[in-house]
Amino acid sequence: MVDAGGIRLHVQRTGPRDGRTPHSTVVLVHGLLTDSLASYYFTVAPVFAAAGLDVVMYDLRGHGRSERPAHGYTLDHNIDDLEALLARLDVTGPVHLVGNSYGGTIAFGYAARHPGRAASLTLIESEPATAAWAAKLGGILRRVVTELAHNEPDAIAWITAHRGHNTARLARGAARLARETSLGLDIPASRVLTEDQIRAVRCPVLGVYGGDSDLAELVPVQRRLLPDFRAVVLPGHEHSVLVEAPGPVGAHVLDLVSAGAGAR
Repeated sequence: MVDAGGIRLHVQRTGPRDGRTPHSTVVLVHGLLTDSLASYYFTVAPVFAAAGLDVVMYDLRGHGRSERPAHGYTLDHNIDDLEALLARLDVTGPVHLVGNSYGGTIAFGYAARHPGRAASLTLIESEPATAAWAAKLGGILRRVVTELAHNEPDAIAWITAHRGHNTARLARGAARLARETSLGLDIPASRVLTEDQIRAVRCPVLGVYGGDSDLAELVPVQRRLLPDFRAVVLPGHEHSVLVEAPGPVGAHVLDLVSAGAGAR
């Protein structure tokens, strides 16, 4: 547990098991509500560590084992947390940022705020914070609050029957988070980026999308806005591409990190 500027965050950190000195640091940022650092811990994190990376992953505020304040869930709060966490861990050099879903929006916001601190940026089923993003997240979170948090028994029964007990367990946690905090109001009200701020992110950016996800439609937009953007679309996957296809996802991230190391 790390005190990151007044909030305690659950952190896991791993690296090469053979005693090698890590050649770079990769920071893994997870998504909203039903996600946690576990989605990395059991998928790509061990592969990154074996490849010689210092791997930092943490639970966002309100998620997993991190502290759950009642208020303070805007995008800027989460970027502040990432900033404070790296300072407390004495990570001072440029880092490779990997963000899944909302975690990618946090990572992009950090790169926009600290352009010299981002060696590369991977957006897994994710996008920068724009007005359209805020409106979409607002609609999703309203549904969580009205259909799940305020009608939990019926909603959980349906999820159990159609998606299984593990998904129902995660949904209970999401309902509790939405019910007990201001997250559902704070995130849609977050400050978003202008096109100029998005264009100013000049580090290499990799977008990884499921072929059956609507976010794959963002690829042309990202190519237009970002000076060094490449995309990978994995057919047959939707929003859960990280846990469904960790092998290809991890390989593409390592290719990006290796290319940056070679350039340096």
